Amino acid sequence: MQSTLLKRLLAVATLAAVTGSAFAGDLTVSAASSLTNAFKEIAQGYQAQYPDAKVALNFGASGSLLQQLAKGAPVNVFASADQETMDIAEKQGLVAAGDRHNFVRNTLVLIQPADSKLAIKRLEDLGQPGIKRVAIGNPASVPVGRYAKHALEAAKLWSMVQAKAINTQNVRQSLDYVARGEVDAGFVYATDAAIMNDKVKVTLEVPLDIAISYPIAKTAGSANGEEAKRFVDYIMSPAGQAILHKYGFSKP
Repeated sequence: MQSTLLKRLLAVATLAAVTGSAFAGDLTVSAASSLTNAFKEIAQGYQAQYPDAKVALNFGASGSLLQQLAKGAPVNVFASADQETMDIAEKQGLVAAGDRHNFVRNTLVLIQPADSKLAIKRLEDLGQPGIKRVAIGNPASVPVGRYAKHALEAAKLWSMVQAKAINTQNVRQSLDYVARGEVDAGFVYATDAAIMNDKVKVTLEVPLDIAISYPIAKTAGSANGEEAKRFVDYIMSPAGQAILHKYGFSKP
């Protein structure tokens, strides 16, 4: 008798916990590494505006986040640093075309350690003997690496720079390598360079014939679709855009 009652009480408690969780606004957001600082503040602002919400943030290279999502990771919102990755997510049925929104733009820059004496005024200068290591995100999975490769191929410099390339897993790793002086130069976004302007210096803005445009979408398999939509709406709102602008991102 007591055993049956105990089981019933446990079942009720479990149901209450699950139901409470479902309505607590739990949200998992996977976002490109370059969004780390901005999205941390955005999550705080969002939770302040919606006290019932609880946001968990997952950062990484856009390609790696896509792989996690494809393997069934319980992600509600996906924000990538390029259109190509989101296109793949859409083709795989992980996001719906109607749920995609371009929310910011960025700029590709070449940086050096702040105390570097090497003079780099154009991409061709990466060929000088004093430059032995250049940090570049792995083009296969890191959008900033693809942008850098695209720019170098357009300048017919990819083969030369590839021989000096230190491939990184995400843009923040490239930034860290340059900041610590472990490489002579690196390709990052302007927003990343800005958060370590005491340790790195921007050598040049890399010319590109394509826009660095970031899309965001609620995932097709989101267990909390309404909450996911509300978060995306907040990103697109004046409050969300103001935070993104504060960290150097430009309007979409």
